[in-house]
This record gives sequence, structure tokens and C-alpha cells, in this order.
Amino acid sequence: MSTVDGDWRQRLRAQGYRLTPQRELILGAVERLQHATPDEIYAEVSQTSAAVNMSTVYRTLEVLEGLGLVRHLHLSDRAPTYHSVSNGPVHFHLSCRTCGGVISVDEEKAATFVERLRVEQGFVADVAHLTIFGEHSPPCPPPTEEHSHDHR
Repeated sequence: MSTVDGDWRQRLRAQGYRLTPQRELILGAVERLQHATPDEIYAEVSQTSAAVNMSTVYRTLEVLEGLGLVRHLHLSDRAPTYHSVSNGPVHFHLSCRTCGGVISVDEEKAATFVERLRVEQGFVADVAHLTIFGEHSPPCPPPTEEHSHDHR
């Protein structure tokens, strides 16, 4: 597990949470899947454990997000998508309405926009929750895997 291993365990304990196998499985699934809905996380975890149900997934994701270990975002009109904060640098997402493809874009590419919001609006933007919807141009590339998440 790549989340600063001992760190997340210490954070759980420091906040009064027990370290359970279910929490470890769910965080591991989020890290492996990179961007996943609760249903996708449940499907991944249930392959190795029958001790996890959907309510455990939702409760655990809420705890992990509260501890700053995972982050949720909306890549479509479906359920929120979760990703581990340890999976690379802070990024925002481009979501294609045509093919459903998602491109992760380094926050640096939004630096000018974020700075203008700060200066002109007095607003500090959290681009890690940002999803920009649109379409590929030229047309969508052929899918390369089940969950096409490009990282740029």
C-alpha cells in the first residue's frame, strides 16, 4: 500500500478509529483502482473478503476522506468517484461526455486560472475537486482499458 504506510494507520488511531482489515482493504482498493465509485470499490474488495458490505464501504470512505487519505469528486452524474491522495500530485479532471473518458491534469496547468480567481475574486480554489466536462476534439480516442484515465 503506497499511502505513507505507517502514517495512515497513525492518523486512524489518533482520531480514535480502530485499524480494521476492512478499512485496509477499502483503502487498498481505492489506491489500486485510482478513480472508483463505491460500487466499484465494493466489487474489488468483495473478491477477497466477504466481511465487507456496501454500508461498510460508504462509512469507511467517509472516515478516510475525513482523515485526508482519499478525496471524492464527481466525474459524471453518477455516484461520486474516490481516489487516494497518495496517487501522484494534486490534479483536476477532464471528463468527456461522448466516450466517458477521464484525463487527469496536473494542477500546474490551472495555475494562471487559480491565481486570477484569487486576485480578482478573493477566492482560493481547490482544483482537486474540479472536473471540467466537454468532448475530445478531434473525436474520442479508442478505449485502452475498462477505466480510461489518462494522466497528463
